[in-house]
Amino acid sequence: MARRCQVTGVSPVAGSHISHAHNHTKTRFLPNLQKKRVWVQELNRFVTIKLTTSAIKTISKKGTAHIAKLISDKKIKVR
Repeated sequence: MARRCQVTGVSPVAGSHISHAHNHTKTRFLPNLQKKRVWVQELNRFVTIKLTTSAIKTISKKGTAHIAKLISDKKIKVR
């Protein structure tokens, strides 16, 4: 599976570490992904999805309606 949040679409970003002597080395900054089992009340079932921690906070605050819409539009695969 790709390292991408299924709700927000956040993916790894390329950048560089810079040492004290200003030596640049390329690196990838990975998102903080968590595999979560979320109760979607609109579908009346549990759904397991990969989310960033900021998406988890947003879902706990605003609800799971957006996830239900993505599942019904077939943008998120659910087993």
